[in-house]
Amino acid sequence: MTIPCRVLMVYPKFIPNSFWNYTEACELVGAKYPAAPLGLITVAAMLPKHWDIRLVNRNTEPLTDADLDWADLVMIGGMLNQQPDFIYLIDLAHLHGKPVCVGGPDVSSSPHLYADADFQVIGEAEQVMEHFIAAWESGERKGVFIAEKFKIDVTQSPMPRYDLIKFDHYLFIGVQYSRGCPFTCEFCDIIELYGRVPRTKTNDQILAELQALYDHGYRGHVDFVDDNFIGNKRNLRTLLPRLKAWLEERDYPFEFSTEASINIADDDELLQAMKDANFFAIFVGIESPDPETLVQMKKKQNTRRNIAECIHKIYGYGMFVTAGFIVGFDTEKVSMGQAMIDFIEETDIPVCMVGLLYALPGTQLTRRLAEEGRLHKGHDLMKVEQAGDQCTLGCNFDTKRPLRDILVDYKAVLRHVFSPTAYAGRLSRLAVKLDRSDRRRELPDGDMRKRLGGIDSVHKIMRALPEVREPFWKTFVEVAKTNPGALRYIVMLMALYMHLGPFSKLVISEIDRRVAELDGMPPVRAPESSTHARPAKATGNNNRKNEQVSAVNS
Repeated sequence: MTIPCRVLMVYPKFIPNSFWNYTEACELVGAKYPAAPLGLITVAAMLPKHWDIRLVNRNTEPLTDADLDWADLVMIGGMLNQQPDFIYLIDLAHLHGKPVCVGGPDVSSSPHLYADADFQVIGEAEQVMEHFIAAWESGERKGVFIAEKFKIDVTQSPMPRYDLIKFDHYLFIGVQYSRGCPFTCEFCDIIELYGRVPRTKTNDQILAELQALYDHGYRGHVDFVDDNFIGNKRNLRTLLPRLKAWLEERDYPFEFSTEASINIADDDELLQAMKDANFFAIFVGIESPDPETLVQMKKKQNTRRNIAECIHKIYGYGMFVTAGFIVGFDTEKVSMGQAMIDFIEETDIPVCMVGLLYALPGTQLTRRLAEEGRLHKGHDLMKVEQAGDQCTLGCNFDTKRPLRDILVDYKAVLRHVFSPTAYAGRLSRLAVKLDRSDRRRELPDGDMRKRLGGIDSVHKIMRALPEVREPFWKTFVEVAKTNPGALRYIVMLMALYMHLGPFSKLVISEIDRRVAELDGMPPVRAPESSTHARPAKATGNNNRKNEQVSAVNS
């Protein structure tokens, strides 16, 4: 006889001071957080059907004592920037006498940090969940389950439990088409976790997941969360035409975004197919404008082309680009700060995730720095009192270039890129290049982005941030006159500035504090952020040596 198990899945709070929070933009349309926890609802689908499952996302709703008292087992998943709350939750569950199962990328990279968890799932969950379930149902209450790397057949990955999430809590919903990336970037942990041979789901599988979202009544933005959507171009070429046909049959209920490498711009046919399949945004890892630095970080694919021309070409297909940049590489020159500013202005990319280089556990970079004796002790820890991301906590190693110079350059980039005038200027130039002439303008009923509207939203943004009034209003009027088809995307990017503007000031304040420390001056008090006090230790719980976080699944 099988015995039901009551499983409480908990998604920890993200740290409050993070580039990706976008809380203000969420509030503008009535959402509570940008993205739903796709990893947890995928793992939920791997559990026995007779088990009872609840999901609590601490970013959107409270976790109550009643939730914990109800559970037989607590499963916690999260990412690096959820670390403090993740650790808090393990201890909290133990205080309630509940066993805890953890897993995901950070557990896979740093399993030694999770000794207090009763169960660890290391690696991709599909391969080992059945072993965990068998152990649990046989009465075992501790265990470590390790998947063989890169061996999961993602065509066997189950349909995520979309029924567990509240769609109106989120700006967008994620789906996963592939895992892995063919490139070898030194600082990246994707190839360490998922390999260099991208594995894709079947076309029928992806369309079934989209149909499930459609049947649940969801309409709006769907993000393909792949680390490199074009990693397996051969398979992708067969998916996109079917995706286009699926959308046409249902009157375009979804609009898509994803992440891809810059070599996407080499392929006109692929860009056209993505345009036809209603993609509107792509995140690209650019990292640095310096070819020598790109070679050193093993991102040679970015040296073989004019990146600004590539970005502008993508705009011509009606998709805007957001991008990642990193400061702190060994080969950077004294002029790096101005070179990055010039590059960002040339590409007309409004949303630039500019961060300090952070040595992630398990990467080629971390191994090299360890061999060179440059890796800081506790490099894989994020202490509760730090409460920051790579924008403030980066360079967890001894830099070759003076750290003070790196921080000063970094501050200069942030100060310029996120000034209201520069941001609005890039929006204006983007709108000139963003060809939405043959795209539909109306969003489907039920798409919460309809609430962004036009002029009303701009007025709300200007009231919240008076300093943007003149440049943002000028841009809005220009775009409304010259490219109205691009207007709602420009307003969307203006809404994101409600977070990015204040966040950049917070980061600059923290960088000033770090520079003052290096100069031996009295430290400037950084803006306070909310953190979590840890509960008292549960009886019999092992002493915790470290604090770190993980997600149950990618």
